Amino acid sequence: MPACVPAHTAKSARTERSHPPHSPPRRPRRLRLAGADLSASVAVFLIALPLSLGIALATGAPLRAGLVAAAVGGLVAGRLGGSPLQVSGPAAGLTVVTADLIQRYGWRTTCAVTVLAGLAQLALGCLRVARGALAVSPAVVHGMLAGIGVTIAVAQVHIVLGGSPQSSVLDNLRALPAQLTGLDPAALAVSALTLAVLLTWPRLPGRAARLLGRVPAALVAVAAATAVASLTGLVLPRVDLPSWRSHALAGLPQGPVLGLVAAALGTTLVCSVQSLLGAVAVDKLVAGRAGPAARAGRSDLDRELLGQGAANVVSGALGGLPVAGVAVRSTANVRAGAVSRNSTMLHGVLVVIAALLMVPVLEFVPLASLAALVMAVGIQMVSPHHIRTVTRHQEVPVYAATALGVAALGVLQGVALGIAVAVAVALRRLTRTRITHEERKGFHHVHVRGQLTFLAVPRLSRALHLVPPGAAVVVRLDGSFMDHAAYEALQDWQRTHTAQGGSVELTGRRTGVRIAEPAAPDGARCRCRPWTPWRNHQCGNAAPAPGDRGHRLAHGIRAFQHSTAPRVREELARLAREGQRPSQLFLTCADSRLVTSMITSSGPGDLFVVRNVGNLVPPPGQGDDDSVAAAVEYAVDVLEVRSITVCGHSGCGAMQALLASGPDFASGTDSGSGHTRTPLGRWLRHGLPSLERMADDGRPGPRPAGRPPADAVERLCLTNVVQQLEHLRAHDSVARALREGVLELHGMYFHVGEAEAYLLTGADGEETFTRVEATEIPQATAPTLTLSDTSGTLSEKTFQE
Repeated sequence: MPACVPAHTAKSARTERSHPPHSPPRRPRRLRLAGADLSASVAVFLIALPLSLGIALATGAPLRAGLVAAAVGGLVAGRLGGSPLQVSGPAAGLTVVTADLIQRYGWRTTCAVTVLAGLAQLALGCLRVARGALAVSPAVVHGMLAGIGVTIAVAQVHIVLGGSPQSSVLDNLRALPAQLTGLDPAALAVSALTLAVLLTWPRLPGRAARLLGRVPAALVAVAAATAVASLTGLVLPRVDLPSWRSHALAGLPQGPVLGLVAAALGTTLVCSVQSLLGAVAVDKLVAGRAGPAARAGRSDLDRELLGQGAANVVSGALGGLPVAGVAVRSTANVRAGAVSRNSTMLHGVLVVIAALLMVPVLEFVPLASLAALVMAVGIQMVSPHHIRTVTRHQEVPVYAATALGVAALGVLQGVALGIAVAVAVALRRLTRTRITHEERKGFHHVHVRGQLTFLAVPRLSRALHLVPPGAAVVVRLDGSFMDHAAYEALQDWQRTHTAQGGSVELTGRRTGVRIAEPAAPDGARCRCRPWTPWRNHQCGNAAPAPGDRGHRLAHGIRAFQHSTAPRVREELARLAREGQRPSQLFLTCADSRLVTSMITSSGPGDLFVVRNVGNLVPPPGQGDDDSVAAAVEYAVDVLEVRSITVCGHSGCGAMQALLASGPDFASGTDSGSGHTRTPLGRWLRHGLPSLERMADDGRPGPRPAGRPPADAVERLCLTNVVQQLEHLRAHDSVARALREGVLELHGMYFHVGEAEAYLLTGADGEETFTRVEATEIPQATAPTLTLSDTSGTLSEKTFQE
């Protein structure tokens, strides 16, 4: 601060800058609760209430402990966590760990272990190691969940039949025949009714599904079973919620130190992995839904770990179950339209209200109904989609070892066994290499299947020395990795063989590109690289065969069959089985310079694309061409796309033709050009509203952000995108979907010369096209879990080439 300015003067100047002398005093910030958050919180609460009681029953904990964990998960983890839309609470994945702790150490020590696990999570969050959990093999995670699910289901079968579960899966299986001979018909009837409602409620037909489908099936199933049991007077064990005055809080841990440390680490592992993978999966659900999804930011995994740790500390101290992110509730929260963490926190408030005011109602619920509900959740944890995924990636041994280990030995032991098997499988893949040599039609073929490391160099050398000097040889590498020793051995042999007059061609099926081309007679080599200019591109290997001169398309198809088809065949086969399910309709110009898959980084099955001259959308009822209207109706009503994008581009020939013709189109004359007498001219008349909109002096017109349109053509291209969006809104299917909130419309402009994409923002004459900023994308991304049982896409796979 300068010496000539007194301190109080500087302070008053800062005060004046922050509060202008004539401005009203600032009001305290108020909590804003969106209607979507309110409705989503109610939906999540209706799911959480019966599940929390059921999970507490399955662990052998006091039933109030489930309500405590649900409330703390909503309020503490919801407020402090890094995943705004993930709902935390007592999770089925923690049932086995918690039940084992209660049987070994008692309830109060289990609460203390929960506090220790929360402190461990806080320490890990401070160390910022949350993303390390994503390095765990998905086969291990899926196997862990499957093993826990089997354990839960087998234990709850005994309660469903009217008995009590044993301490382990093997004991439960051995006791099952005796339990079947002495089953309780009343408990079995209530459980069967609960399961029947769970299965049939989501499959209600017609209008009933639209009216009643929003009520959670779990709540309906438990409510129906409770009502039937009460009306018929069945004598069954029911929920017992003693007074809060007798609720047991955490006590000092009692037991062997090593056992308590192992218990705390096991609880930390399961809570952290389930919560972090759930947060990543929630991000995927939010990114793929319609509506104001952008308001909910991406998850901060380190903050999420801190929030989960704080929730476990509070829940354990208050006598609650361990807390983790819960897949079922998080999925319901996202699909109900939640836009902020307020929905999660409000669901926690509703659980508190229910725990204080609804105790007399909850005590009517039969325990057999809750057991059937939790048994169904356990069965669902053995996901057929996960099994198909690990089968496709040849990781069934890892999945099976983890699942069996968790079910027979425990969670920590099962996960450790799964990781050991995963390492063994990886080493086997790395070291297992099959090398063959054969001669066909004058060419020697050396085929290498698997990773090429120094361990395979002796076998590779033996196969290569079977090739006589001066022969033509093709070496095909079907692995994705080659270490330095193998590379040097292959290159040395290639140089020697070429010097002796032979030719060598190195190809790779998985990489989809040629690693080295055979020497051309004139010594020239092809210098093709990714995105070599396509137009008139030729080289020694890319040119068509002599009999195919001029058939460039046929040659391109052959190149696809050789290089690209092996990489996409598996994904296309899945799409052929399941049908197309695109999330977006992309309507753009037929200009050959617009490669939609390149601009949008999309793959097979992602976009439903409609292209025409000028990216025009004729208003309904105008003209004889209904092809665009039919495509829009099919996309919205049949494919149920969630967004429609109209994409224009710079230098559009259709817009240039409109500008050149001007008002002649409107009068039906051609001014000697003959345009309106041709199919092209009649089609371009659908662009006249765009021309008229641009000529309207009362509208400022759309423009790129930060600069005016370069010329009249660019201005018309931008205006045409806005006008075609208005035409889209006039179509019945689009208007109806917009009213229901299941569809979004977007405008896009692609500058061909600059390779820049712009997205439309603003409305009502203030339209601006904002350039999409490039962001750094990691070269390899670990595969993640999804909450819903839907098939994976290419974007969920990891390709390292």
